[in-house]
Amino acid sequence: MAQRVILAYSGGLDTSVAISWIGKETGKEVVAVAIDLGQGGEDMEVVRQRALDCGAVESVVVDARDEFAEQYCLPAITSNALYMDRYPLVSAISRPLIAKHLVTAAREHGGTTVAHGCTGKGNDQVRFEVGFGSLAPELEVIAPVRDYAWTREKAITFAEENAIPINVSKKSPFSIDQNVWGRAVETGFLEDLWNAPTKDVYSYTEDPTINWQAPDEVIISFEKGRPTAIDGRPVSVLEAIVELNRRAGAHGVGRLDVVEDRLVGIKSREIYEAPGAMVLIRAHEELEHVTLERELGRFKRGTDRKWAELVYDGLWFSPLKSSLEAFIDHTQQHVSGDIRLNLHGGHIAVTGRRSEESLYDFNLATYDEGDTFDQSAAKGFVHLHGLSSKISAKRDLR
Repeated sequence: MAQRVILAYSGGLDTSVAISWIGKETGKEVVAVAIDLGQGGEDMEVVRQRALDCGAVESVVVDARDEFAEQYCLPAITSNALYMDRYPLVSAISRPLIAKHLVTAAREHGGTTVAHGCTGKGNDQVRFEVGFGSLAPELEVIAPVRDYAWTREKAITFAEENAIPINVSKKSPFSIDQNVWGRAVETGFLEDLWNAPTKDVYSYTEDPTINWQAPDEVIISFEKGRPTAIDGRPVSVLEAIVELNRRAGAHGVGRLDVVEDRLVGIKSREIYEAPGAMVLIRAHEELEHVTLERELGRFKRGTDRKWAELVYDGLWFSPLKSSLEAFIDHTQQHVSGDIRLNLHGGHIAVTGRRSEESLYDFNLATYDEGDTFDQSAAKGFVHLHGLSSKISAKRDLR
Protein backbone atom coordinates (compact mmCIF):
# COMPACT_ATOMS: atom_id res chain seq x y z
CA MET A 1 0.00 0.00 0.00
CA ALA A 2 1.22 3.49 -0.86
CA GLN A 3 2.32 5.75 1.96
CA ARG A 4 -0.42 7.98 3.26
CA VAL A 5 -0.74 11.51 4.61
CA ILE A 6 -3.53 12.21 7.12
CA LEU A 7 -4.78 15.75 6.53
CA ALA A 8 -6.76 17.87 8.99
CA TYR A 9 -9.50 18.89 6.56
CA SER A 10 -11.79 21.89 7.03
CA GLY A 11 -13.45 21.89 3.62
CA GLY A 12 -12.09 25.34 2.77
CA LEU A 13 -9.77 26.51 0.01
CA ASP A 14 -6.39 25.84 1.60
CA THR A 15 -7.01 22.29 2.79
CA SER A 16 -8.91 21.36 -0.38
CA VAL A 17 -5.98 22.51 -2.51
CA ALA A 18 -3.60 20.77 -0.11
CA ILE A 19 -5.07 17.37 -1.01
CA SER A 20 -3.92 17.64 -4.63
CA TRP A 21 -0.72 19.51 -3.82
CA ILE A 22 0.46 16.95 -1.26
CA GLY A 23 -0.24 14.13 -3.70
CA LYS A 24 1.74 15.80 -6.49
CA GLU A 25 4.60 16.94 -4.26
CA THR A 26 5.11 13.79 -2.18
CA GLY A 27 3.60 10.99 -4.24
CA LYS A 28 1.65 9.91 -1.18
CA GLU A 29 -2.07 9.26 -0.90
CA VAL A 30 -4.12 11.69 1.17
CA VAL A 31 -6.75 10.72 3.74
CA ALA A 32 -8.87 13.73 4.72
CA VAL A 33 -10.20 13.90 8.27
CA ALA A 34 -12.88 16.46 9.11
CA ILE A 35 -13.98 16.95 12.73
CA ASP A 36 -17.48 18.10 13.64
CA LEU A 37 -17.06 20.37 16.66
CA GLY A 38 -20.47 21.97 16.36
CA GLN A 39 -19.18 24.67 14.02
CA GLY A 40 -22.33 24.69 11.91
CA GLY A 41 -22.23 25.89 8.32
CA GLU A 42 -21.99 23.22 5.62
CA ASP A 43 -23.39 19.73 6.05
CA MET A 44 -20.51 17.47 7.03
CA GLU A 45 -21.44 14.95 4.33
CA VAL A 46 -20.91 17.71 1.76
CA VAL A 47 -17.51 18.39 3.29
CA ARG A 48 -16.65 14.69 3.22
CA GLN A 49 -17.58 14.35 -0.45
CA ARG A 50 -15.64 17.47 -1.39
CA ALA A 51 -12.44 15.92 -0.07
CA LEU A 52 -12.99 12.89 -2.30
CA ASP A 53 -13.73 15.14 -5.27
CA CYS A 54 -10.47 16.97 -4.61
CA GLY A 55 -8.50 13.72 -4.77
CA ALA A 56 -8.47 12.17 -1.30
CA VAL A 57 -8.35 8.37 -1.36
CA GLU A 58 -10.47 8.29 1.77
CA SER A 59 -12.49 10.94 3.60
CA VAL A 60 -13.52 10.61 7.23
CA VAL A 61 -15.93 12.75 9.27
CA VAL A 62 -15.77 12.42 13.06
CA ASP A 63 -18.72 13.62 15.15
CA ALA A 64 -16.82 14.89 18.19
CA ARG A 65 -19.36 17.38 19.51
CA ASP A 66 -20.08 15.64 22.82
CA GLU A 67 -16.44 14.66 23.28
CA PHE A 68 -15.41 18.27 22.70
CA ALA A 69 -17.97 19.57 25.20
CA GLU A 70 -17.24 16.98 27.90
CA GLN A 71 -13.47 16.64 27.69
CA TYR A 72 -12.34 20.05 26.43
CA CYS A 73 -15.00 22.71 27.11
CA LEU A 74 -15.84 21.41 30.60
CA PRO A 75 -12.23 21.69 31.85
CA ALA A 76 -12.22 25.24 30.44
CA ILE A 77 -15.31 25.97 32.57
CA THR A 78 -13.94 24.48 35.79
CA SER A 79 -10.67 26.36 35.16
CA ASN A 80 -12.49 29.66 34.41
CA ALA A 81 -10.16 29.70 31.43
CA LEU A 82 -9.62 33.16 29.96
CA TYR A 83 -6.23 33.81 28.38
CA MET A 84 -5.04 37.32 29.33
CA ASP A 85 -8.24 37.42 31.44
CA ARG A 86 -10.28 37.83 28.24
CA TYR A 87 -10.03 35.12 25.58
CA PRO A 88 -11.97 31.87 26.27
CA LEU A 89 -9.60 29.69 24.20
CA VAL A 90 -12.06 29.12 21.34
CA SER A 91 -9.47 27.65 18.95
CA ALA A 92 -6.89 26.55 21.51
CA ILE A 93 -9.02 23.85 23.15
CA SER A 94 -10.07 22.37 19.81
CA ARG A 95 -6.57 21.72 18.43
CA PRO A 96 -5.53 18.91 20.80
CA LEU A 97 -8.80 17.09 20.05
CA ILE A 98 -8.17 17.39 16.29
CA ALA A 99 -4.58 16.21 16.79
CA LYS A 100 -5.85 13.21 18.74
CA HIS A 101 -8.24 12.17 15.97
CA LEU A 102 -5.60 12.66 13.26
CA VAL A 103 -3.27 10.32 15.15
CA THR A 104 -6.11 7.79 15.50
CA ALA A 105 -6.79 8.05 11.76
CA ALA A 106 -3.09 7.60 10.99
CA ARG A 107 -3.09 4.31 12.89
CA GLU A 108 -6.34 3.13 11.32
CA HIS A 109 -5.48 4.09 7.73
CA GLY A 110 -1.76 3.38 7.63
CA GLY A 111 -0.64 7.00 7.70
CA THR A 112 3.02 7.86 8.13
CA THR A 113 2.57 11.62 7.94
CA VAL A 114 0.06 14.16 9.28
CA ALA A 115 -0.65 17.53 7.70
CA HIS A 116 -2.33 20.78 8.72
CA GLY A 117 -3.14 24.08 7.02
CA CYS A 118 -1.67 26.50 9.58
CA THR A 119 0.55 29.46 8.82
CA GLY A 120 3.93 30.18 10.40
CA LYS A 121 2.62 33.24 12.24
CA GLY A 122 -0.06 31.59 14.31
CA ASN A 123 -0.37 29.52 17.46
CA ASP A 124 -2.17 26.59 15.86
CA GLN A 125 0.94 25.17 14.18
CA VAL A 126 2.41 24.80 17.67
CA ARG A 127 -0.73 23.28 19.14
CA PHE A 128 -1.01 20.69 16.38
CA GLU A 129 2.62 19.71 16.17
CA VAL A 130 3.28 19.60 19.92
CA GLY A 131 0.15 17.45 20.15
CA PHE A 132 1.39 15.12 17.41
CA GLY A 133 4.76 14.91 19.13
CA SER A 134 3.15 13.99 22.43
CA LEU A 135 0.78 11.38 21.01
CA ALA A 136 2.74 9.89 18.10
CA PRO A 137 6.31 11.24 17.82
CA GLU A 138 7.07 8.84 14.98
CA LEU A 139 4.77 10.69 12.56
CA GLU A 140 6.19 13.20 10.10
CA VAL A 141 4.45 16.57 9.68
CA ILE A 142 3.68 18.58 6.54
CA ALA A 143 2.44 22.18 6.72
CA PRO A 144 2.08 23.43 3.10
CA VAL A 145 0.80 26.93 3.89
CA ARG A 146 3.68 27.58 6.29
CA ASP A 147 6.52 25.64 4.69
CA TYR A 148 5.84 26.78 1.11
CA ALA A 149 4.58 30.31 1.81
CA TRP A 150 1.17 29.83 0.28
CA THR A 151 -1.06 32.82 -0.21
CA ARG A 152 -4.72 32.80 -1.09
CA GLU A 153 -3.80 33.90 -4.62
CA LYS A 154 -1.36 31.00 -5.04
CA ALA A 155 -3.97 28.55 -3.77
CA ILE A 156 -6.58 29.86 -6.20
CA THR A 157 -4.13 29.66 -9.11
CA PHE A 158 -3.20 26.10 -8.18
CA ALA A 159 -6.88 25.15 -7.94
CA GLU A 160 -7.59 26.60 -11.37
CA GLU A 161 -4.56 25.03 -13.03
CA ASN A 162 -5.33 21.60 -11.61
CA ALA A 163 -9.12 21.69 -12.02
CA ILE A 164 -9.75 21.33 -8.28
CA PRO A 165 -13.54 21.43 -7.76
CA ILE A 166 -13.92 24.19 -5.20
CA ASN A 167 -15.76 27.49 -5.45
CA VAL A 168 -13.40 30.37 -4.76
CA SER A 169 -15.48 33.15 -6.26
CA LYS A 170 -16.49 34.64 -2.92
CA LYS A 171 -13.51 36.28 -1.31
CA SER A 172 -14.01 36.90 2.38
CA PRO A 173 -11.66 39.49 3.88
CA PHE A 174 -11.51 37.49 7.11
CA SER A 175 -9.88 34.36 8.43
CA ILE A 176 -12.49 32.53 10.52
CA ASP A 177 -12.33 29.58 12.89
CA GLN A 178 -15.42 28.41 14.74
CA ASN A 179 -16.84 25.62 16.84
CA VAL A 180 -19.58 25.28 19.44
CA TRP A 181 -17.41 27.03 22.08
CA GLY A 182 -17.11 30.17 19.96
CA ARG A 183 -15.96 31.93 16.83
CA ALA A 184 -12.66 33.66 16.02
CA VAL A 185 -12.26 36.29 13.28
CA GLU A 186 -9.04 37.97 12.14
CA THR A 187 -7.22 39.61 9.20
CA GLY A 188 -8.63 41.99 6.61
CA PHE A 189 -9.36 45.52 7.79
CA LEU A 190 -9.29 44.28 11.40
CA GLU A 191 -5.49 44.32 11.21
CA ASP A 192 -5.68 48.11 11.59
CA LEU A 193 -6.26 48.45 15.32
CA TRP A 194 -8.19 51.68 14.85
CA ASN A 195 -10.84 50.11 12.63
CA ALA A 196 -14.01 49.19 14.48
CA PRO A 197 -15.64 45.82 13.68
CA THR A 198 -18.52 46.09 11.22
CA LYS A 199 -21.73 44.11 11.52
CA ASP A 200 -20.60 41.55 8.92
CA VAL A 201 -17.86 40.41 11.31
CA TYR A 202 -20.43 38.80 13.59
CA SER A 203 -22.42 35.61 13.14
CA TYR A 204 -22.99 34.03 16.58
CA THR A 205 -24.33 37.22 18.19
CA GLU A 206 -26.92 39.89 17.46
CA ASP A 207 -26.49 43.64 17.83
CA PRO A 208 -26.78 44.20 21.62
CA THR A 209 -29.48 46.84 21.07
CA ILE A 210 -31.90 44.62 19.13
CA ASN A 211 -33.50 42.90 22.14
CA TRP A 212 -33.02 45.84 24.48
CA GLN A 213 -36.61 45.79 25.74
CA ALA A 214 -36.61 42.07 26.56
CA PRO A 215 -33.71 41.00 28.83
CA ASP A 216 -33.35 37.27 29.43
CA GLU A 217 -33.11 35.90 32.97
CA VAL A 218 -31.46 32.49 33.18
CA ILE A 219 -30.68 30.16 36.09
CA ILE A 220 -27.71 27.81 35.62
CA SER A 221 -27.32 24.87 37.98
CA PHE A 222 -23.97 23.20 38.69
CA GLU A 223 -22.97 19.95 40.39
CA LYS A 224 -19.31 19.72 41.37
CA GLY A 225 -18.42 22.41 38.84
CA ARG A 226 -20.35 20.84 35.99
CA PRO A 227 -23.36 22.64 34.44
CA THR A 228 -26.30 20.26 34.80
CA ALA A 229 -29.48 22.31 34.29
CA ILE A 230 -30.78 25.55 32.77
CA ASP A 231 -33.90 27.02 34.36
CA GLY A 232 -34.41 23.69 36.11
CA ARG A 233 -34.28 21.62 32.91
CA PRO A 234 -31.50 18.98 32.89
CA VAL A 235 -28.91 19.47 30.14
CA SER A 236 -25.67 17.90 28.99
CA VAL A 237 -22.61 20.13 28.76
CA LEU A 238 -23.10 20.35 24.99
CA GLU A 239 -26.78 21.25 25.37
CA ALA A 240 -25.90 23.95 27.92
CA ILE A 241 -23.40 25.54 25.54
CA VAL A 242 -25.78 25.39 22.56
CA GLU A 243 -28.72 26.88 24.47
CA LEU A 244 -26.64 29.68 25.99
CA ASN A 245 -25.07 30.44 22.62
CA ARG A 246 -28.59 31.06 21.35
CA ARG A 247 -29.98 32.95 24.33
CA ALA A 248 -26.91 35.02 25.19
CA GLY A 249 -26.08 35.57 21.52
CA ALA A 250 -29.52 37.11 21.02
CA HIS A 251 -28.46 39.88 23.43
CA GLY A 252 -25.01 40.46 21.97
CA VAL A 253 -23.30 38.77 24.92
CA GLY A 254 -19.83 37.36 24.30
CA ARG A 255 -18.44 39.83 21.77
CA LEU A 256 -14.74 40.36 22.42
CA ASP A 257 -12.26 42.64 20.64
CA VAL A 258 -8.81 41.57 21.80
CA VAL A 259 -5.18 42.39 21.11
CA GLU A 260 -3.43 39.28 22.38
CA ASP A 261 0.12 38.08 22.82
CA ARG A 262 0.75 35.18 20.47
CA LEU A 263 3.16 32.44 21.41
CA VAL A 264 5.37 33.23 18.39
CA GLY A 265 6.14 36.66 19.83
CA ILE A 266 3.83 39.00 17.92
CA LYS A 267 0.63 40.73 18.93
CA SER A 268 -2.54 40.08 16.96
CA ARG A 269 -5.99 41.63 16.87
CA GLU A 270 -8.81 39.08 17.17
CA ILE A 271 -12.58 39.39 17.28
CA TYR A 272 -14.27 36.62 19.23
CA GLU A 273 -17.87 35.61 19.73
CA ALA A 274 -18.37 33.20 22.61
CA PRO A 275 -21.77 33.80 24.19
CA GLY A 276 -22.24 30.39 25.82
CA ALA A 277 -18.63 30.17 26.95
CA MET A 278 -18.61 33.59 28.60
CA VAL A 279 -21.91 32.98 30.41
CA LEU A 280 -20.85 29.57 31.72
CA ILE A 281 -17.45 30.80 32.88
CA ARG A 282 -19.02 33.84 34.57
CA ALA A 283 -21.64 31.72 36.36
CA HIS A 284 -19.12 29.08 37.43
CA GLU A 285 -16.69 31.69 38.70
CA GLU A 286 -19.46 33.32 40.74
CA LEU A 287 -20.45 30.00 42.30
CA GLU A 288 -16.83 29.45 43.31
CA HIS A 289 -16.89 32.81 45.10
CA VAL A 290 -19.73 31.39 47.20
CA THR A 291 -18.39 27.89 47.84
CA LEU A 292 -14.57 28.02 47.91
CA GLU A 293 -12.68 28.85 51.11
CA ARG A 294 -10.81 32.15 50.83
CA GLU A 295 -7.21 30.89 50.54
CA LEU A 296 -8.23 28.07 48.21
CA GLY A 297 -10.08 30.55 45.99
CA ARG A 298 -7.11 32.92 45.91
CA PHE A 299 -4.70 30.14 44.97
CA LYS A 300 -7.03 28.66 42.36
CA ARG A 301 -7.30 31.97 40.52
CA GLY A 302 -3.56 31.67 39.92
CA THR A 303 -3.78 28.08 38.72
CA ASP A 304 -6.70 29.01 36.44
CA ARG A 305 -4.55 31.64 34.78
CA LYS A 306 -1.65 29.21 34.37
CA TRP A 307 -3.95 26.51 32.94
CA ALA A 308 -5.20 28.96 30.32
CA GLU A 309 -1.65 29.97 29.40
CA LEU A 310 -0.53 26.36 29.01
CA VAL A 311 -3.49 25.54 26.76
CA TYR A 312 -3.02 28.70 24.71
CA ASP A 313 0.66 27.80 24.28
CA GLY A 314 -0.18 24.35 22.91
CA LEU A 315 0.80 22.36 26.01
CA TRP A 316 -2.48 20.46 26.45
CA PHE A 317 -0.63 17.17 26.95
CA SER A 318 2.04 18.58 29.29
CA PRO A 319 2.72 17.16 32.78
CA LEU A 320 2.08 20.53 34.41
CA LYS A 321 -1.37 20.86 32.86
CA SER A 322 -2.30 17.34 34.00
CA SER A 323 -1.11 18.10 37.52
CA LEU A 324 -2.98 21.41 37.63
CA GLU A 325 -6.16 19.62 36.53
CA ALA A 326 -5.82 17.14 39.39
CA PHE A 327 -5.81 20.10 41.78
CA ILE A 328 -8.62 21.91 39.95
CA ASP A 329 -10.80 18.78 39.94
CA HIS A 330 -10.32 18.46 43.70
CA THR A 331 -11.46 22.06 44.22
CA GLN A 332 -14.79 21.34 42.52
CA GLN A 333 -16.19 18.92 45.13
CA HIS A 334 -18.28 21.70 46.76
CA VAL A 335 -18.97 23.85 43.67
CA SER A 336 -22.67 22.99 43.46
CA GLY A 337 -25.66 25.29 43.35
CA ASP A 338 -27.56 27.78 41.22
CA ILE A 339 -26.55 31.11 39.71
CA ARG A 340 -29.16 33.51 38.33
CA LEU A 341 -28.02 35.88 35.58
CA ASN A 342 -29.57 38.64 33.51
CA LEU A 343 -28.52 38.79 29.84
CA HIS A 344 -29.06 42.24 28.43
CA GLY A 345 -27.38 44.68 26.08
CA GLY A 346 -24.20 42.68 25.66
CA HIS A 347 -23.71 42.29 29.42
CA ILE A 348 -23.95 39.47 31.95
CA ALA A 349 -25.27 40.54 35.36
CA VAL A 350 -25.35 38.08 38.25
CA THR A 351 -28.51 38.67 40.30
CA GLY A 352 -28.75 35.63 42.57
CA ARG A 353 -26.78 32.81 44.14
CA ARG A 354 -27.86 29.77 46.19
CA SER A 355 -26.03 26.65 47.27
CA GLU A 356 -26.23 23.96 49.93
CA GLU A 357 -22.42 24.16 49.94
CA SER A 358 -22.33 27.92 50.50
CA LEU A 359 -19.78 29.38 52.91
CA TYR A 360 -21.83 32.55 53.20
CA ASP A 361 -23.29 32.82 56.72
CA PHE A 362 -26.11 35.34 56.93
CA ASN A 363 -25.83 35.68 60.69
CA LEU A 364 -22.13 36.50 60.45
CA ALA A 365 -22.60 38.90 57.53
CA THR A 366 -25.66 40.86 58.71
CA TYR A 367 -25.42 44.25 60.40
CA ASP A 368 -28.96 43.90 61.71
CA GLU A 369 -30.40 42.08 64.71
CA GLY A 370 -29.22 38.50 64.91
CA ASP A 371 -25.60 39.38 64.20
CA THR A 372 -23.40 36.59 65.62
CA PHE A 373 -20.06 38.11 64.65
CA ASP A 374 -18.00 38.93 67.75
CA GLN A 375 -16.87 42.47 66.96
CA SER A 376 -14.89 42.69 70.21
CA ALA A 377 -12.40 40.21 68.72
CA ALA A 378 -11.68 42.53 65.80
CA LYS A 379 -9.60 45.09 67.68
CA GLY A 380 -6.91 42.59 68.66
CA PHE A 381 -6.98 40.99 65.22
CA VAL A 382 -6.41 44.33 63.49
CA HIS A 383 -3.56 45.16 65.88
CA LEU A 384 -1.72 41.89 65.31
CA HIS A 385 -2.42 41.79 61.58
CA GLY A 386 -0.74 45.16 61.06
CA LEU A 387 1.95 44.82 63.70
CA SER A 388 4.84 43.89 61.42
CA SER A 389 4.02 46.78 59.04
CA LYS A 390 3.77 49.16 61.97
CA ILE A 391 7.19 48.14 63.31
CA SER A 392 8.71 48.51 59.85
CA ALA A 393 7.12 51.95 59.40
CA LYS A 394 8.59 53.14 62.72
CA ARG A 395 12.03 52.10 61.60
CA ASP A 396 11.64 53.94 58.30
CA LEU A 397 10.57 57.11 60.09
CA ARG A 398 13.71 56.96 62.25
